[in-house]
Amino acid sequence: MAAAALRPAGTKRVEAQQYQASSANVTGRLARYMVTARDRELPHEVVLAAKHRILDTLGALVSGAQLKAGEMAIRFVRSQGGTPEVWVPATNIRTSAINAAFAAGIFAHADETDDFEPVTKAHPGCSAVPAAMSMAEREDRSGEEMLRAVTLGYDLGCRLLMALGPDHVRATHRSAEGVSSTFSAAGAAASLARLDEQGMRYALSYAAQQVSGVWSWERDLEHVEKAFDFSGMGARNGVTAAIMAQSGFTGVPDVLDGEHNALQALSREPRPEEMVAGLGRRFFITETAIKVFSVGYPIQAPLDAFLALRRQHALTLDNVERIVARLPEDGARIVDDRAMPDVNLQYAIAVALIDGTLSFDASHSYERMHDALVLEVKKRIELVADRTLMDPAAPRSGRVDVRLRDGRTVSQFTKYPPGTKENPLDTRAVNAKARELMLPVIGARRTDAVIERVNGIEKLRSVRELAGLLAGSAG
Repeated sequence: MAAAALRPAGTKRVEAQQYQASSANVTGRLARYMVTARDRELPHEVVLAAKHRILDTLGALVSGAQLKAGEMAIRFVRSQGGTPEVWVPATNIRTSAINAAFAAGIFAHADETDDFEPVTKAHPGCSAVPAAMSMAEREDRSGEEMLRAVTLGYDLGCRLLMALGPDHVRATHRSAEGVSSTFSAAGAAASLARLDEQGMRYALSYAAQQVSGVWSWERDLEHVEKAFDFSGMGARNGVTAAIMAQSGFTGVPDVLDGEHNALQALSREPRPEEMVAGLGRRFFITETAIKVFSVGYPIQAPLDAFLALRRQHALTLDNVERIVARLPEDGARIVDDRAMPDVNLQYAIAVALIDGTLSFDASHSYERMHDALVLEVKKRIELVADRTLMDPAAPRSGRVDVRLRDGRTVSQFTKYPPGTKENPLDTRAVNAKARELMLPVIGARRTDAVIERVNGIEKLRSVRELAGLLAGSAG
């Protein structure tokens, strides 16, 4: 009996020793890299990827300010007051950097326009960019500093999920998007706070204490809590952690190592070396996918496939009898006839058949969801959760089969949707998407100026210039 009682404790000690051996000073190595990253020259392809994702996120952010989640965030932040440090984009509100990051984070995922990392399922841009904008304006940093900070934020958020195991996170009912967003924002904000190694350690610890996110966001009916879970919460948390460390708060210097550390707390299968593997060589900002359509990412590939078929075969309401969309099993569960139009595959394809595209307005129209013609077309559309499409190398593919009234069946498979690293958008396409999103909110002159500043962000002496262009409503 005594031996049986001692065995679990001994096993636990061995597991702890094995963990400590595999995670030797991960916090310290990461903190030191974070200090040097703010002055590190980045490869050209990383700089270009960062510019594209900053602009893409700003487009999502500005457009999201006028959606329901954005309007609620504006009311909330306006009621909170706060030290007038920075502008809340697309508004006339000046408030604290923490409040502004919170609101801008909500804006950035108020719709489904922000970028996405297919392996980890992280949405790093919608928390890293709002956090960076707020801190860069507060601290009067340059565009080059902001670009490097955002790049670091993408790395920290995605690496946290790699260290925890992204599939493990979701298997334990937590949101990969929410869990990663605080680290994405903390990485960006801490860089712009110019913390030393000790400060970076403390910022990581305060970030780790705030990591949260429950997969229950799938039951959100109005894309409001989802915007908080994916980005508003993380942007607020990350800026809070950085400012606390900057203000002299002390904390645990090795939150990713040793007893009761964050990785052990958040995963039964932690892989601590993933936090630092390839630092300075692998940049996750080059691996995220920029969305062409303002819909949930599992819809991107089948919508691309269907529109290709529509163009190639002149598909119309009259000649289409049935549409079958096949998605990887995990993605299909997320977008199967959901209550929100921008995460409803059947609605998206029905509108695409009717209109020949899926516009920003249509992808967010609850009224259009109940249109009689749309409802009739949806009856022809079947979504199949296809286990054979569960490919780690292409986790968000899609196949569409269309049966025509003349008896023919035409098919299209999109392995990598436009905007992925395997099928990237060029600068012109990213500019066009951002212009379409921002123009109705801040007007043509300011939209063009924002696009110009971001495309040359490494030459921008102060991010306050960019923040000033984004402040205020349309005009």
